[in-house]
Amino acid sequence: MNGQLDIEPLLDKMEAGLRQLLQERGVSSPALIGIRTGGVWLAAELARRLQLQEPFGELDISFYRDDFSRIGLNPKVKPSSLPFDTADRDVVLIDDVIMSGRTIRAAMNEIFDYGRPASIILATLIDLGARELPVQPDVRGLALRLETSQRIKLRGPDPLRIELEQA
Repeated sequence: MNGQLDIEPLLDKMEAGLRQLLQERGVSSPALIGIRTGGVWLAAELARRLQLQEPFGELDISFYRDDFSRIGLNPKVKPSSLPFDTADRDVVLIDDVIMSGRTIRAAMNEIFDYGRPASIILATLIDLGARELPVQPDVRGLALRLETSQRIKLRGPDPLRIELEQA
């Protein structure tokens, strides 16, 4: 099955889930951080929807990956950019797809190198399951199970779209 999933209802669900969770936790000034590349696109959209004035951060976790020594460095590595202090902040970490949990582990390691946050909320557009680490999103747009021959990819940034492809 090749095709596209409608991203708008998933973004709506993420926005509503984040609003509710932030309100429940009494977080009025969250620091959004997107994981490159899709998480950055989503962070931009969520910052707009939540009407946040503070710029969001961007993480490139390449140096924090646990398979770095096996796969080497991606030639498109750019430095991370966090235009705020993470120490004692309530961080919303955003990624496009969560599967094993290893990307999120790497991202949290990098965030802690900048400073110890008060809390981290994990928001992801699509949850594919298949965890290898005990990392679960607090907010997700969609839980999806793929066949081994299928791949999913967020394309963007303008417009954002989700493509489901046969491998």
